[in-house]
Amino acid sequence: MQVLMVNVWVKPGRRDEFIEIIKEDQISTTTKEEGNFQFNVIQDNGDPDRFFLYEVYRDEAALEVHRAAPHFLTYREKTAEIYVEDPIRKMGTNLFPADSTWTS
Repeated sequence: MQVLMVNVWVKPGRRDEFIEIIKEDQISTTTKEEGNFQFNVIQDNGDPDRFFLYEVYRDEAALEVHRAAPHFLTYREKTAEIYVEDPIRKMGTNLFPADSTWTS
C-alpha cells in the first residue's frame, strides 16, 4: 500500500479556485481509479491557504495510473501557477490497518 502525502500552499485570493480544482481531481480519482483507496483533502486550521492531501493507492502501479489520468493532468495544468511554493510530497508505506482491510 502506497501513501502519498502532499502539503500545498495556495497564493492569497486563489483558495476558492484551488478548492474547485482539487475537488474535481479528488472525485475523479476516487470514482474512476480502481487502485485508489482514499483521497482526503484537508484544510489547515491555522492557515486556510494551506492544504494537505492524503492519498492511498494499492501499489506504485496504481499511483502511476493516477499520474497519467486525464483528470490529474488537468489538475496539474490548472494549478501550475497557483502555489506560493512547490508542493511538498512525501511517500509512505501503510503499516496499520493491515492492507487486507482496504478494498476498492
